[in-house]
Amino acid sequence: MEEDIKKNITPNSAEESGQNVKDDARGLLDSVKKFLIELFDFRDDTDHEATIEAIKADIPFKGATAWILLFAVFVASIGLNANSTAVVIGAMLISPLMGPILGLGMSFALNDIDTFKKSLINLGTMIGLSLFASFLFFYFFPLSEDNSELLGRVSPDIRDVLIAFFGGLALMVARTKKGTIASVIFGVAIATALMPPLCTAGYGLAKGNFSYFFGAMYLFTINTIFIALATFLVLKLLNFPMHKYANAAKRKRYSTIATVVGIAVMIPAIFTFITVFNENQVDTEITIFIKNEISSNPSYLLMESPYDKESKTLELKFFNEVSEAEENSLKNRMLTDPRYQHLKEVSLKVRDSDTKSFDLITTAYKEKREELQESKNIVAGLQKQIAGLQETISSLNYRIEQDALNKNEKAVAFSRIAKDAKIRYVDIEEIGYASVLFSKDFIKIDTIPVATIKWNIKLPDSIISPKERELRNWLQKEMALDTLFIKREK
Repeated sequence: MEEDIKKNITPNSAEESGQNVKDDARGLLDSVKKFLIELFDFRDDTDHEATIEAIKADIPFKGATAWILLFAVFVASIGLNANSTAVVIGAMLISPLMGPILGLGMSFALNDIDTFKKSLINLGTMIGLSLFASFLFFYFFPLSEDNSELLGRVSPDIRDVLIAFFGGLALMVARTKKGTIASVIFGVAIATALMPPLCTAGYGLAKGNFSYFFGAMYLFTINTIFIALATFLVLKLLNFPMHKYANAAKRKRYSTIATVVGIAVMIPAIFTFITVFNENQVDTEITIFIKNEISSNPSYLLMESPYDKESKTLELKFFNEVSEAEENSLKNRMLTDPRYQHLKEVSLKVRDSDTKSFDLITTAYKEKREELQESKNIVAGLQKQIAGLQETISSLNYRIEQDALNKNEKAVAFSRIAKDAKIRYVDIEEIGYASVLFSKDFIKIDTIPVATIKWNIKLPDSIISPKERELRNWLQKEMALDTLFIKREK
C-alpha cells in the first residue's frame, strides 16, 4: 500500500503542492494588507474645502473671540490661584488659542502667505493680551505660595513635546474628517494646555520671577510649534491643494518664503525636541544613580540632591561624613558605568560633612530624649498626685453632702419636736437646741447637747422646775440622746 502511495507522488505534484502553499500565504498577506489599509486609511473620509474653511474661520481675533479669551485667562488664573485642576481644565476648553496655531500650520502646508500673516498677527495679539490680563490678575491677587498647578508649567520635559505633537496629529485628523469630532478637539485642548502656561508666565511677570516666565513661555512655544508641525504633516499627507496665485512668479516667491519659514520653524522644533529629550534622559539617569549608588547603601544618609541644569552640577548633601575616597568612587561610577552614559558631562559635588557636628547632634538628641523621659516621669508623678487629690476632694464632697443631709434631717426632726413641745407645755415661749463645746480641765474637749427654754415669766420656779425635768426626759427620748442639759433663758 505504501509503495502505491509513493508511486502516486510525482515531482510535478510536489511542485504544485508547494505552489499552492505559496499562493495561499500570498493571499493571506494580501487580505491582511487590505484590512490594515481599510482600517487606517482616512483619505476617503476627508473634506478638504470644509477643513480649510473651518480653520480659517477660527483664525480671526475680534469681537466675541477677544472677550472669550479674556474670560478664559481669568478663569485659568483663578484656577492657578486656587490650585484647582478642574477650573484650569475649564479654561482650556473655552480658550480660542488653537485657531491661529492651526492656521500657521495650514499656511505652511498650503503655501498660503495671507493666512500665515493673519494667523501670526492674531496669535501674537492673543499672547500679548493673555500675558497682560494674567499679569494684572496676579499683581492684584498674588498667590501666598507656589502650588502644584503653577510648578507643573515652568519646567517642560519630553512628555510635553510628545503630548503637543500627538495631540496636534489627533486634532488635525479630527478636523479633516467629514463631520468634525468635537470630543477630540476638546480632548486635545485639555491635553496640550495652551492657556495655563501663558497665565503662569503672567504670574512670573507679576512676581518678578523670570525663571517662571521663561519656563512657562518655553512650554507654550513647544506646544505651539509641535501642534503647527502636526497640522503641516497631516495636510501634506492628505494632499491638500496648494493655494493658487495669479501669476507663476508670485506663486514661486511665496513658495520659497513658505519653505524658508517652514525650515526656520523646523530647526528650533528639532533642536527643542533633542534638548528636552536629553534633559529628560539626564533627569532619569540621576534618579537611577541616586537609587542604585546612594539609597541602596545604608551607610549614606542623603538629605537632598539638587541638580543645576545650567551648570550641569549634581550636589549631594549628606547628613553623615563622606570620605574623599567614597566621593571619588561615586564620581568614577558616574563616569564609567554604562547605565549613566548621559551623566558624563555632569559634575558631582559632595557637600562636606563634619563628624563632630554629627556627634554633637546625636548627643543633643540623646540628651533631649533623656530630658523628655524625665519630664514624662514628673508628669506621671503629678498625675498620680492629682488623682489622689481628686479622690480626697470627692470624699470631702461626699462627707459635706452627708453632713448637710444629716443637718437637714435634724432640722426637720427639731421642727416637729418644737411643735409637740409647745402643745405639751403651753407655757413655753421659745425653745432652742445646739451642740456646745465644753471642757473641764481645759485640755479635753467634749460636745454636749443643750436645750434652751424660755418660760412664761408669770410662772413661779416651783412650777417650772418639775416641768423642766419632764421636758428634759421627753426631749431625750424624742431626740435619742443619752444626755441633755436644759438651760433656762430669761
